[in-house]
Amino acid sequence: MSRLAELAYEDMTPDQRAVHDKILAGPRSRVGGPMNAWFRNPELAQHSQSLGAFCRYGTSLDPRLSELLILSVARHWSAQVEWRIHKPIALEAGLDGAIVDAIEARTRPIFDQDAEAETVYNLATEIQANGRVRDATYAEALSTIGEKKLVELVAILGYYTSVAMVLNVFEVPVPEADQATAPMRN
Repeated sequence: MSRLAELAYEDMTPDQRAVHDKILAGPRSRVGGPMNAWFRNPELAQHSQSLGAFCRYGTSLDPRLSELLILSVARHWSAQVEWRIHKPIALEAGLDGAIVDAIEARTRPIFDQDAEAETVYNLATEIQANGRVRDATYAEALSTIGEKKLVELVAILGYYTSVAMVLNVFEVPVPEADQATAPMRN
């Protein structure tokens, strides 16, 4: 059970409804995740949902790499909602199921000829473990994915870290639609 009561649309302020409606007018098919918490501050909700829409749908990263990043954050923070929503999306985007299973089990995935995904994984796990990356990791990422994608990668990690923290602090429950996804191990 969430620490925050779910806001019903009819109980929202006009500013909260405006953000809600803007979310559904974009590429998202539902309002969920951290939004119930963020609605408590509609201005924060608006900025956060805009950044989230860009990080999810607007970057130049291949979707399988974006989902790899999101799953690495979800696993790092043990964010159940984030994991259960994004695991099927990652698989649909073409991320190898063995990589997903390894991340879930907190073991290093085998990337079988996928240098780009391995580079992204290395950077993501290093920054999450240390709060920074070594020069060698940075140089590898820069040469493999380029400057623009590297900046986007770090933004995705930051955004989804914020999402994971909100989900965990406010104990957001896994939506019913995502209950069937295999549970992440703690």
